[in-house]
Amino acid sequence: MKVFGVGMNKTGTTSLGLCLQQLGFRHTSFDLDLLRAYCQGDVERLFQVADAYDSFEDWPWPLAFRELDERYPQAKFILTVRKDSETWLRSLLSHAKRTGPTEARKLVYGYAMPQGHEIEHIRIYETHNAEVQRHFQDRPDKLLVVCWETGSGWPELGRFLGVETPSGPIPHANKASAAWRRWLRRRMVALASRTKARLRD
Repeated sequence: MKVFGVGMNKTGTTSLGLCLQQLGFRHTSFDLDLLRAYCQGDVERLFQVADAYDSFEDWPWPLAFRELDERYPQAKFILTVRKDSETWLRSLLSHAKRTGPTEARKLVYGYAMPQGHEIEHIRIYETHNAEVQRHFQDRPDKLLVVCWETGSGWPELGRFLGVETPSGPIPHANKASAAWRRWLRRRMVALASRTKARLRD
């Protein structure tokens, strides 16, 4: 089974990725090269990586939910959201202030920084969430919408995926210890290296 996280960034996507890894899925996350490829119309590059893994979140995967649904008819999709659009925007603005301009934001939102373009970003966020839910509205078994802030957690994931889950809270990456963050960075670098190696083979 393949599981695609299709929530926008700053909606708890990293926490979802940690959950899926803890459940034993072969996981991959953000990939700037794949985001560039998708924005240039090269969906086959995404399929090559998707064939090699079980679960996915962060860019470019949320943008390609329609193509992925068609390619993998047995896949499940998880839409992570914030409790409201304003909370999401505040998180995005704060993150952008820390990291500075990025190519990924330019590709996804049309702006390298959200500051000064708040209305456009809210529109993109709300439109994406609405389109995902509309796409799956007649197939509720294919889409799970979760909001970690309002109580979503392991029980919802377990029922949706049909797997046993741990008890207790889900892992919150942004609240993790420095050691955990270092482990996570190493893990993501290793996953990205393996993805690129498989594409070269």
